[in-house]
Amino acid sequence: MPDLATIVLMIPPILAALTIHEFAHGYVAWKLGDPTARMEGRLTLNPLAHLDPIGTILLFLFYFGWAKPVPVNPFYFRRPRTDMIWVALAGPASNVVLAFLLGGTLRSLLDYNLIEPYGLAYRMLTISVFLNLMLAFFNLLPIPPLDGSKVVAGIIPLQYLGMWERIERVGPFILLGVIILGRLTHIPIFGSTIYPVSRFLYRLFTGGAPLLN
Repeated sequence: MPDLATIVLMIPPILAALTIHEFAHGYVAWKLGDPTARMEGRLTLNPLAHLDPIGTILLFLFYFGWAKPVPVNPFYFRRPRTDMIWVALAGPASNVVLAFLLGGTLRSLLDYNLIEPYGLAYRMLTISVFLNLMLAFFNLLPIPPLDGSKVVAGIIPLQYLGMWERIERVGPFILLGVIILGRLTHIPIFGSTIYPVSRFLYRLFTGGAPLLN
């Protein structure tokens, strides 16, 4: 669990990561014909419009979590199942792109001695890169209500779609149950899955800059 100083440094990265993630969902849905997010005021870069209390707290504590889902109405889409896949992937993709841009920024600042190694700005940038990657790959897990479950719903055979939709109704309870089980047993159920790929891309994007927790 992060210390108090790290938690304070995480506030701007978390707000940015969640906001970009949800904005990307809404923007792609809008471009594909669904105006729902825009009409409900969710096509915005205002972080307060996107915060989910539980998901945000989990991000502070464990580096993975979620925001308040952007409303999407697939009936506006020309190809509802396929378009929903693109909408679902937009959020995680935006976090990976943001991590890439921030990692490149950090490398440039270090190369030109424009940032103090291990200082506050350095720590905030490294935390932001890593947190965006963890958020992206956590949300790609095929567990409702995460984005990965929407991808599954778009690719499974139609005869199984009804069963998957029933699972989606209890998905949040399954997700929280797995998180609590991992904490009680001290087994990093999600961390063992998403941490290695996040760590690999972090090193790639930042050039191996040490991550200070």
